[in-house]
Amino acid sequence: MANGGFDPHPHTGPQFGHSFEAQIPTPESVHGVSPYPPIADYGFLSDGEVSALVAPSGNIEWLCLPRFDSPSVFGSILDRSAGNFRLGPADVNVPSHRRYLPGTNVLETSWGTGDGWIIVRDVLLIGPWHHERDRSGTHRRAPTDYDADHVLLRMVRCVHGEVQLTLDCKPVFDYGRVPAQWDYTGDAYHEGLATAPGVDLQLRLNTDMNLGFEGPRTTARTMLKEGDVRFVALSWSEHAAPQHYDEAHDRLVWTAHHWQNWLARGTFPDHPWRSYLERSALTLKGLTYAPTGALVAAATTSLPETPGGERNWDYRFSWIRDSTFTLWGLYTLGFDWEANDFFYFIADVAAGEDDLQIMYGVAGEKELTEEVLDHLHGYEGAAPVRIGNGAYNQRQHDVWGAVLDSFYLHTKSRDGMPEEIWPILKQQVTAALEHWRETDHGIWEVRGKPQHFTSSKVMCWVALDRGARLARLREDHELAAQWQVVADEIHADICENAIDERGVFTQHYETDALDASCLLLPLLRFLPPNDPRVRSTVLAIADELTEDGLVLRYRVEETDDGMSGEEGSFTICSFWLVSALVEIGELRRARELCERLLGFASSLQLYAEEIDPRSGRHLGNFPQAFTHLALINAVMHVIRAEQENTAPRDKTTSPRANP
Repeated sequence: MANGGFDPHPHTGPQFGHSFEAQIPTPESVHGVSPYPPIADYGFLSDGEVSALVAPSGNIEWLCLPRFDSPSVFGSILDRSAGNFRLGPADVNVPSHRRYLPGTNVLETSWGTGDGWIIVRDVLLIGPWHHERDRSGTHRRAPTDYDADHVLLRMVRCVHGEVQLTLDCKPVFDYGRVPAQWDYTGDAYHEGLATAPGVDLQLRLNTDMNLGFEGPRTTARTMLKEGDVRFVALSWSEHAAPQHYDEAHDRLVWTAHHWQNWLARGTFPDHPWRSYLERSALTLKGLTYAPTGALVAAATTSLPETPGGERNWDYRFSWIRDSTFTLWGLYTLGFDWEANDFFYFIADVAAGEDDLQIMYGVAGEKELTEEVLDHLHGYEGAAPVRIGNGAYNQRQHDVWGAVLDSFYLHTKSRDGMPEEIWPILKQQVTAALEHWRETDHGIWEVRGKPQHFTSSKVMCWVALDRGARLARLREDHELAAQWQVVADEIHADICENAIDERGVFTQHYETDALDASCLLLPLLRFLPPNDPRVRSTVLAIADELTEDGLVLRYRVEETDDGMSGEEGSFTICSFWLVSALVEIGELRRARELCERLLGFASSLQLYAEEIDPRSGRHLGNFPQAFTHLALINAVMHVIRAEQENTAPRDKTTSPRANP
């Protein structure tokens, strides 16, 4: 199938592929080991308002409704009794192949049994704009031509022989605390309604299979023969779900074409790594809450950074520090509308008199109170399971620089800055000016003693430096001069206090420990890439802060982060190292590391937050937006540097990626 087209019908014969699932049985099917699939084995679905994770077995194990950060209705990724929705062949849990339909977030799973083959397609439907005669209560950005349908659709076709198909749907509301009650709502056995006392949300299941209810579970079983088709649609709002297979097929095609048309607006290099950029773009779009433009850090909560450990956090919120890389990545790939929406989400939360927080809810909520869910077992027993994030009210000084760098990048990309943004900008520069001498909890949100973290000081410098540049663009030269004086003072303070005897930038002023956040120094143009201190820092991190070549955030034994246990390598830091190596001229080493990191992608080209350097196992929340943003930056750094090296000397080539 061509990348730009969509085949409305699956292939007419069995599909064979070199997938991870085809070679190694998942834990679900192996007696005596973990019942949880590896984190990297999940497929990711999204409609721009909610997301779902699909295990290789065909089990939907994570779905929160009606928003990314709402309570789960399927939560078996965190506890095997917290709700699930499986559709697949009876007695077979390991598929033969999985892929996304090219250019889409439509997941296709091929199953081979002893008697036949079926193909299942899963999608969160998107359709035409719904609010033609009323106004949306959630949308704050300009309306588009499309909208989430609030329908999870699963379609099946038997392509060879015969296969016994089973459906098993057991929603448990409120993070596995409230079981559902099922009732028939139609004249026959094709529609059921799931409700629960004290829960406003209702789930409606439509299918051309015959449903039966067993307590909180709805089940169905049917024998499919070659050419037979079935559909199942789960909906949760006033928007109608498909009522028959042909309608379901048409709406799946509409959604697939929507994703392909959206991707076609982007600008991607003609390069072997193009598919990683495209999948990252689709994933970032899927992690964007369409009504406000907010980008959530990940689709999940409490997937452990350490197997069985306590480093389990809720990432279903929008972090301010992601803003610079988000805007750079979206602008670089040609998605100006999405960049603009995220920019105005940042402008919304930065407005007003309150201090800027490090993170917000997807609609700009400020209070993200952390709560422990003791009733949940946790992924592979990793406890506690947390919802909310207690770091939301931490003092972190990098937020002002992130906002100012975003404003500066937006202004350069759009050839101007909206007048209403200037007061917000001045407010953030003033905050950085007032607080830069103070300690904070740093980019990694450590829960230990506040320190004079180098990365925080650098981001305060970014706030004053970018503020001065923007003031000059407005021809406010007096204010620009005032801010530049402070920027120079911060710069000098960092260079005096954050460098060890080797000429290497350290984690904070009171230590010689290394920190991967210092890889951002050349990307933020704190110093020129050819400065010996920058080169020494990048190479020291590459040689001393890595495990099997992958970068750690810091050494846990050298950092008071308020937690116990180890953690894996942070994939974003390894991609930062790729970009930094390119900056200092180590292109061969950068390319080799980038190739290795791309090789760690899941079979669906997705990334969690961390990778275990020894096993290659993905750890932490999934899929992780910041990892995919750093991938875009790193890949584009390598590609553009290679273009510069191969271009004729008398021709102008594209500048290196910046930030």
